[in-house]
Amino acid sequence: MIPENKQTSVKNAMQTAFGVNSYDDIKAITTGLSNALTFRIVVKSKPYLMKIARTDELSSPANYYACMKAGSEAGIAPRVWYLSAQDKISITDFIEPKPFPLNKAKEIMPKLLGRLHKLPPFHKAVNYFDSMDRIVQTFQSAKFLPDNLTDEIFKNYTRIKNVYPCHSEDLVSCHNDLKPENIIFDGERAWLVDWEAAFLNDRYLDLAVVANFVVNNDEDEFQYLQNYFGEAPDQYMKARFFLIQQLLHIFYMSIFILYASKSVPIRIDNIKTSFRDFHKCMWEGEIDLSNDENKLQYALVHMNQFLYNINTKRFEDSLNIISENL
Repeated sequence: MIPENKQTSVKNAMQTAFGVNSYDDIKAITTGLSNALTFRIVVKSKPYLMKIARTDELSSPANYYACMKAGSEAGIAPRVWYLSAQDKISITDFIEPKPFPLNKAKEIMPKLLGRLHKLPPFHKAVNYFDSMDRIVQTFQSAKFLPDNLTDEIFKNYTRIKNVYPCHSEDLVSCHNDLKPENIIFDGERAWLVDWEAAFLNDRYLDLAVVANFVVNNDEDEFQYLQNYFGEAPDQYMKARFFLIQQLLHIFYMSIFILYASKSVPIRIDNIKTSFRDFHKCMWEGEIDLSNDENKLQYALVHMNQFLYNINTKRFEDSLNIISENL
């Protein structure tokens, strides 16, 4: 189960972390989109999570490990028992996942994000918005959508991009990949895992990603932002939060249609569910985005939500509020 070229490194990890030559039990974990080899191991009757990066990824995982260690020390990531950037091996506590009720998530997650964003500044790996824009432009050039729909979507995408503070220096330590499988609830606490994408970024990015799953109406949003900021959100906070949600709709539409197009026909009229229902199923573990048909549905529900939102009064109001604060 352990690759031949990693067996000596794993033995060294066992010795360093636990003073033993091997584990008592091992089971591969194959869920999620990570390319790393992931295992649940048992040592001295206690379970741990061991990840081994493949040789073609994480050529320099020192930053990823530093972020994960910072999260662990802050009590928002599982305890770290072993890290080796050279061998690309990490061992942490294994958290047995329990269902995470939305009423608890709405309260717990914004406060957890507040603790994450107060960590000492992570390394600034890239400008997220520049990377997002490159993918969006690649999608636009591929011409998957009818011309009239393309014009409407990208005209409004450009309007947002022209006012949103994409190059702001008001950056914080962010996880950047807060999909449900990277949030583990143990029945009392939530833990953040898989820190490969962590770097310095716009705080509203993490907030918007989690909100896709836990915010269902205006009242939810107000409480969510209040729990994060520790005060009632003002017009600027709400406008910035709303606009980054729209940028993410276009980003997810673009990248997941590009992924899905490799194996399934792209039919934009074949939407099978709503934005809220799709995200509810994702939160409850009923949808796996490793399936290309699900990737396409995920892209299309984001596209539809964006098309709805740009026709609301809040969209124009939010553009105006952010423009006035440039």
